Amino acid sequence: MKLSRVLCLLSFSLPALLVADDWPQWRGPNGDDTWNETGLIERFAGPQLPVLWRAEISSGYSEPTVAAGRVYVSDRVAKPTEVERIHCFDALTGAPLWQQVYDCAYGSISFKAGPRAAITVHDGRAYALGTMGNLHCLDAATGKILWAKDLNALYSLRIPVWGICAAPLIEGPLLVLHVGGKDNACIVALDRVSGEERWKALPDRASYSTPIVITQAGKRVLVGWTAERVVGLDVASGQLLWEQAFPEPKRIIGVADPICDGKRVFVTDFWEGSLMLGLTPDQPAAKRLWYRKGQSEQQTDALQSLVVTPFLDGDYLYGVDSYGELRCLKADTGDRVWESLELLPKERWGVIHMVRNRDKVWMFTERGELAITTLSPAGLQILSRAQLIEPTKDQHPRGVVWTHPAFANRSIYIRSDRELVCASLAAAAPKAP
Repeated sequence: MKLSRVLCLLSFSLPALLVADDWPQWRGPNGDDTWNETGLIERFAGPQLPVLWRAEISSGYSEPTVAAGRVYVSDRVAKPTEVERIHCFDALTGAPLWQQVYDCAYGSISFKAGPRAAITVHDGRAYALGTMGNLHCLDAATGKILWAKDLNALYSLRIPVWGICAAPLIEGPLLVLHVGGKDNACIVALDRVSGEERWKALPDRASYSTPIVITQAGKRVLVGWTAERVVGLDVASGQLLWEQAFPEPKRIIGVADPICDGKRVFVTDFWEGSLMLGLTPDQPAAKRLWYRKGQSEQQTDALQSLVVTPFLDGDYLYGVDSYGELRCLKADTGDRVWESLELLPKERWGVIHMVRNRDKVWMFTERGELAITTLSPAGLQILSRAQLIEPTKDQHPRGVVWTHPAFANRSIYIRSDRELVCASLAAAAPKAP
């Protein structure tokens, strides 16, 4: 990129960078797929979204994260030896800033494309968790390793067939990890500065779902969905506060995160259906409101999602079903209001990631397309759509981009198995270099 182009890009983007939202963790600033940025485009100018910069990377599923002018992502290289890599790039130009590499053999892991968990950035530190349980705490600016742990060696992880997927979660002084260790180490909390263990909890095997933290009855409660149940833990101590059974699958396939609107918690599984819990406001407890499951992965009831985390919006719930069907449900019953295949043809494990921005929902499909939409009980309205990145075949043989995008600096950051790209979504967007 010529210097004049870089300076032009900086002149457009630097003011936005100074005031814009970061995307420092899995699913955004609050971990709930909401993005509060203003000054965004209303319509795309053409069928292809111009790219500001591209950076070469290798394969992986991990979502990019963005903090303090830097972009973080991890990948895997299989030859000549198997390694995982942690990358940091300049958020404005895509220039590589630092990289860490470590040996990591995947063994019997299925879908070997690369690391799953997004890198969490907090208070100047970057926390990277690999597919086989390699945990690194790095200086976010320089990449210096502050401490590292082999969680498999420490906790004898029962690594599920798709590897460790749940992103590291910061809560106060703690780094919380959903890893499925033996001896009551399904969920482990470490001191986020020193890496020392603070507590461990549950004999369960791990699912692929990232826990969330809510406030219930004056307590900070960690809501986790393991391979066997939905639990509420006192996040300060790991004490089990409540639990609700969820049908234990023959094969662990719980990927979507629990979602909560303050009154209810919802989880959805590709084979085992949907569960809605009601939260007791005056004590840490939960009760089942409804559970629904269809006859098969194609004849589903309510919502049977795989990769995509849905969202609650008042009386309604929006999500993506087992074959890519976008659905609206009544939140109090699970009854279907409508279904749409406008954004994605019917495909097993079809993926559409949804991020809310004020009255709009930005949707990124597995075909590499970004759409600006609105959702309501009346239906899906597609305001504009454009191609952003070409699908690749390491993540899935049919050619997909299953990675969740990051939205920061009035831009979108997304990766395939070949490249990390950035495109401006600013209302006065600069031209691509």
